[in-house]
Amino acid sequence: MALITCRNLSLAYEGKTIVTDINFSIGEGDYLCIVGENGSGKSTLMRTLLGLKSPFSGEITFGTGLNKNKIGYLPQQTEVQRDFPASVKEIVMSGCLASSGFHPFYNKEQKKRAQENMEKLGISDIQNRCYRELSGGQQQRVLLARALCSASKLLILDEPAAGLDPVVTAEMYSIIEKLNKKDKITVIMVSHDIAQAVKYATHILHISEKPLFSGKTEDYLLSDACSLFNGEGKN
Repeated sequence: MALITCRNLSLAYEGKTIVTDINFSIGEGDYLCIVGENGSGKSTLMRTLLGLKSPFSGEITFGTGLNKNKIGYLPQQTEVQRDFPASVKEIVMSGCLASSGFHPFYNKEQKKRAQENMEKLGISDIQNRCYRELSGGQQQRVLLARALCSASKLLILDEPAAGLDPVVTAEMYSIIEKLNKKDKITVIMVSHDIAQAVKYATHILHISEKPLFSGKTEDYLLSDACSLFNGEGKN
């Protein structure tokens, strides 16, 4: 069953069309990686799936029971956000706000979910530390735990390993793979790291001015789009 389906989707940024004719669907348990050059519309597509931007044309349909308020989102961080003066626990708990409605306090179930996600991400021992004092890798784990508190069915991740050193990058991709395979969480991720994308993802969407490929990873590895992205295309 498809969780999200995009049909003839076109996206625009500041009034200018950047990519057209996007067609793909993602099913439960899939791991879709979106790749492409800078400015190709990857982050804009993410924001459109989340309902933060409207498509220029085309349509997005959600599976039964899924809407933008039930999607966990890990965006790229700004320098200001990295310096946020709150505790790890406070930030993780804030992921429950989407399901809190107008209630000003967290209930017992939400507190339990936050604690479980901190344990899952290996950050329960630092839950009282200030977020701004953490390393980049620790901060990403905190934000991932926060996203899991928003929803446990679908995660949308925008460059989750950006700016991390190789060791911490490998750890982050391993965590995401575990969430996908063991916890059965569907993943949509933007990445510039094609090697990691094809290692972990079940499906690839490669976009430029028009989609260059959409399908299973094993088929992408044999495609012209993959060769071009890796600089192996013919002159």
